[in-house]
Amino acid sequence: MRIVLCALLAAVLWEPARAQQRLADWPTHSGNPQRNGWQRAESTITPESVRNFKLLWSIKLENQQKGLYSLLEPLIAGRVITNRGFKEMAIVAGSDDNIFAVDADLGRLLWQKHFTYSSAAPKTTISTWLCPGGLTATPVIRPTPTFAARPAGSGPAPARSAPFPVRGVFAISSDGSLHELNLANGEDVSPPAKFEPPNGKTYSLSMIDDAIYATTAQHCGGNPNAVYAIDLDSPEKKVASFQTNGGGIWGLGGPSVGTDGTIYAEAGDGPWDPAKGQYSDTVLALSPKDLQLKDWYTPTNREWITKRDLDMNTTPVVFPYKGRDLLVGSGKEGRLFLLDSKSLGGADHRTPLFRSEIISNWDNIDFAGEGIWGGLASWEDGGGTRWVLAPVWGEVNPAVKFAAVNGDAPHGSIAAFKVEERGGKTVLTPAWVSRDMINPAPPVVAGGVVFAISSGEYVRQADENHGGLFSVQQRADRSGRAVLYALDAQSGKELWSSGDAVGSFTHFAGLAAANGRVYFATFDNTLYCFGLPMEH
Repeated sequence: MRIVLCALLAAVLWEPARAQQRLADWPTHSGNPQRNGWQRAESTITPESVRNFKLLWSIKLENQQKGLYSLLEPLIAGRVITNRGFKEMAIVAGSDDNIFAVDADLGRLLWQKHFTYSSAAPKTTISTWLCPGGLTATPVIRPTPTFAARPAGSGPAPARSAPFPVRGVFAISSDGSLHELNLANGEDVSPPAKFEPPNGKTYSLSMIDDAIYATTAQHCGGNPNAVYAIDLDSPEKKVASFQTNGGGIWGLGGPSVGTDGTIYAEAGDGPWDPAKGQYSDTVLALSPKDLQLKDWYTPTNREWITKRDLDMNTTPVVFPYKGRDLLVGSGKEGRLFLLDSKSLGGADHRTPLFRSEIISNWDNIDFAGEGIWGGLASWEDGGGTRWVLAPVWGEVNPAVKFAAVNGDAPHGSIAAFKVEERGGKTVLTPAWVSRDMINPAPPVVAGGVVFAISSGEYVRQADENHGGLFSVQQRADRSGRAVLYALDAQSGKELWSSGDAVGSFTHFAGLAAANGRVYFATFDNTLYCFGLPMEH
């Protein structure tokens, strides 16, 4: 009772001040279910103010790496009521079945939770860079509750069992269980629910309309490649799945969600025969909750796979455009596909609205180190122009003519495109290419600034001179350090960088941006926060 009273008193005393401060969230991978990486609520970051960015804090967390996985993309809860008053929290999952909550203002650990493995199937003890084991999915924070005004004369408000509703964060542990933890203290909100088979490789969770979605890949743990859904509204927490019977679904953002609730995912390479229910190198559109196949798109050059690997490996980005949703997807081949949600690939499922030229250099293609990887980003500027951003690994194909190029970029870059109407068709027009970056992660956009990580990771999979695959340790030893860059969103010009402030590399990292700060984590289990000092 005393703790509750203290929390209430803190809320009363601090609410007026905090209401003027940081309130924005970053509750899921890429900031929202559309996976666009756009922090629309940003008010302090601008192309001018970002030049004052500094390392505000870093914290090393106790977590055992699994393969090349360590800490995943952080999430931000802008205002959480705790027994210590209001807190802005950074929530980050660790590969060893851990969840950490860090005070986003001070960089101090608030609470941590370790999940105990519980399954009839033994816990995997072999960890590789392909199938690391452990916790691999970025969690998702439940949306902030909203309360509508009660109509006059409707009687007294219904009694509530608690003074404030519990807001939770959902995570999948390595045994396939879905957990909901109280953001305020890390305690279980309800018993874990069985969601997926154990020992799989799950990608980021997405939540909408009280349903949570996830994807799996690489047949890790002997499990199928699939999209999963769990309906939290159903009494039995009903689970549905859609198996590709072909390629793994391994975009970093897991599934994306359209404005009508449609679930989108890309299947990578593998057996392909739609008549037999086998989908690879394919964008899938699935119905919400029950995951029935609504539509699909497969590139016409899919049969070319033995000559040039398509391996569609990104999470599609979804955005509204002229009264309907458009999607952009990509993969190792290095093209962008622009699709109409009303008919992904036309009558034959193989005709997109637009397909770009190959963006990564055709002549020097190395499927482990070139192409487009992980995810995309999209935003709309003040003039109504819609932009799409792609993390390109390796050199950009010189045949693709960008309006602005910011120096040579042999190791990778962020490539920006405008969505335009030309000749009666919707197209992606090359706009700019950033400075050189080593295997960049999907970027995020805030306040007219693009933030991107040069990962520093050595991504070659095999030793070409002596044969055989590299071990996790060999790849880690060959990696360098990550660098965070701030780029002008209109031109790609470098505005600021973190220099040598970061001590390790990132593996398939994700960024979080909220309230004048940007967060990410590195392989050595360090969480970083960069932003504007208090005096700014």
